Amino acid sequence: MGNAQAPPGPGRRLSIILPIMALRRRAALFLLFAAMLRYRILAVELISTNLNPVVQEFQRAELSCIIASTKTAHPRIEWKKIGSKETTYLLYNNKLQGEWAQRAQLHSRTSLIIYNVTRADKVKPVAPKCRVPQSVPVGKSATLSCQEKEGFPEPTYSWHRNGETLPLDSKTSSKFQNSSFTVDPRTGTLVFSEVQKGDSGRYSCRAMNAVGNAWCEGQDMEVYDLNIAGIIVGILVVLLVLSLTTVGICCAYRKGFFVNNKQNGNSYKTPTKPDGVNYIRTDDEGDFRHKSSFVI
Repeated sequence: MGNAQAPPGPGRRLSIILPIMALRRRAALFLLFAAMLRYRILAVELISTNLNPVVQEFQRAELSCIIASTKTAHPRIEWKKIGSKETTYLLYNNKLQGEWAQRAQLHSRTSLIIYNVTRADKVKPVAPKCRVPQSVPVGKSATLSCQEKEGFPEPTYSWHRNGETLPLDSKTSSKFQNSSFTVDPRTGTLVFSEVQKGDSGRYSCRAMNAVGNAWCEGQDMEVYDLNIAGIIVGILVVLLVLSLTTVGICCAYRKGFFVNNKQNGNSYKTPTKPDGVNYIRTDDEGDFRHKSSFVI
């Protein structure tokens, strides 16, 4: 019969079994990879009882690190200090390195105690200094700055307006799409390319690092409309005053108010003394006294 199917032969069975075997191999490889990944992730589970220790300077600080679970008999423990410019080892190959050998101690297998803590180890930021322009005309650029120099590691910064956190770029948020600002979290600057009326408000900045954070006091920035008509009128008034002053000076000069007075065309001269007469100054007779008679 034309519709009768031939009994499955060895070749057809093989064509069906091979994909199944390939699928099983792939599944087995995937499960093996997942098991290895799970083993690596859960090989050591660490917890801490104090993620952000805060201590006074020159006192001791304990950096808590506890092995909650482990599938490795002897896991390798390392401590590193991550600075702003470089990373150094505190504990490597079960040995304290450099200066830490003198003022640090491994505690309970994994925790670390540091003696005589200084600001160079880790410091919470202090209140940063913020500079916010009091008033800016619409359409002009404006820069707000925020700096803090006590915290270590160096803090990062975020800006807030009326208590609301500003995004790093106004264009990334539909709520601030009418504005044009960018925030640099490393330098703490907030730059407006063209301020708008909606940018008015109370601005504050927060500096934060692994130890803690600190705020600067909020400051108001007002964005006002630039009165072009008023500026033009003011300029015209100034020009009018200058023109009237110039005309007045010219008229006064023509009428002779600025010409020096002269007598008979000659300047005034001190009269000379007559010949044969000498005058001397005395206290009894006034300014001058006649000394000799006139010769006739």
